[in-house]
Amino acid sequence: MAPLKQRFSAAALLAPLLIFIAIFFLWPLITMMSQAVSDPAVSNILPRTAEVANDWDGDGPPTPAMKAAFIEDLRNADNQQAVGDMVRRLNSAQSGFRTLMGKTTRAISLEENPDLSAIDPRWDEPQYWRAITDALSPTTDRYLLAAVDMERNAAGEIVSLPADQSANLTILARTFWIAALVTFFCLTIGYPYAMIAASVDGWKRNLMLGAVLLPLWTSLLVRTAAWFILLQDNGLVNRALVDLSITAEPMRLIFNRTGVIIAMTHVLLPFMVLPIYSVLITVPKNLMPAAASLGAHPLRAFWKVLMPLSLRGVASGALLVFMSAIGYYITPALIGGAGDQMISSVIAFYATGSANWGMAGALGIVLLTITILLYAVYGRLSTSPEVRS
Repeated sequence: MAPLKQRFSAAALLAPLLIFIAIFFLWPLITMMSQAVSDPAVSNILPRTAEVANDWDGDGPPTPAMKAAFIEDLRNADNQQAVGDMVRRLNSAQSGFRTLMGKTTRAISLEENPDLSAIDPRWDEPQYWRAITDALSPTTDRYLLAAVDMERNAAGEIVSLPADQSANLTILARTFWIAALVTFFCLTIGYPYAMIAASVDGWKRNLMLGAVLLPLWTSLLVRTAAWFILLQDNGLVNRALVDLSITAEPMRLIFNRTGVIIAMTHVLLPFMVLPIYSVLITVPKNLMPAAASLGAHPLRAFWKVLMPLSLRGVASGALLVFMSAIGYYITPALIGGAGDQMISSVIAFYATGSANWGMAGALGIVLLTITILLYAVYGRLSTSPEVRS
């Protein structure tokens, strides 16, 4: 009886946390992912057309039954917002659908027995009906393919999108490049800092660790806004450069990639320092002096002794910084220019700017997949006893 009571108590203690995770994490995540493969805009408005379209070969003109079902579906549609969603979906697949549907709906509302061919000759062209039949399925891979600049052609084969229609892969490559640069600069600054912090004791170590942890207690938006002030033409950084005669005039440090990298490096530096520091403090301090006593140059002793022992911390810190950097939105949005926006900005545009939740969800799935793969590598490295070079 006692073990059962203990299990019930443990489950009761975990229940609030599990409910919180389910409501505020899993449910929004599943909803967003379902939007990426959901495409009910046409099937909700044209249910009868979907039933009779199965007998159409897709090459010849539409059958009279398809035209009659299409007219009946449009007359039964009482949700104008849903009709607008259907028109936008069809127009994205076949240009000209917006004007065609506008003309058709007006004619149907005025005529008792309308003839689609008389309303507009385009209703006899197969490509318009193929756009309808292709969109009748409630699920689709259209958004997922478009997220990586791919699409299906008329034969159903996956092909690349024209260069002027999408730039998601270009933005993804830019995102990875900026994240890689930030990771490199964090490693360049963070490794020596972690070495010094691990080599000192007492108040000096506490002071250095406090300097690393202090930015984590400040809002990301506040830190980004502070860099915006520091890096502007009349900011402290440019004033110092001009006063010290390093530059003759203020440098452009905001609204470009330089400012983005500076601000992101500062924000993410603790995620590089702490994993490396946690590994370095476990390395015996007598190894470097022992290598020097055997005639090794300090640089050679570092490269052959200390660096291999700290690779686990370096790899963990680099992956942690890179994973965080690829999802950044606020810092590039405030400090970067138009050519410095990362994939998170594109996701935000589709979600809030154009209300295209399908594309936002598809790009989110791509970013989530990459992050999960990197996290799996990070988990492997952080639990591995050693990293072999």
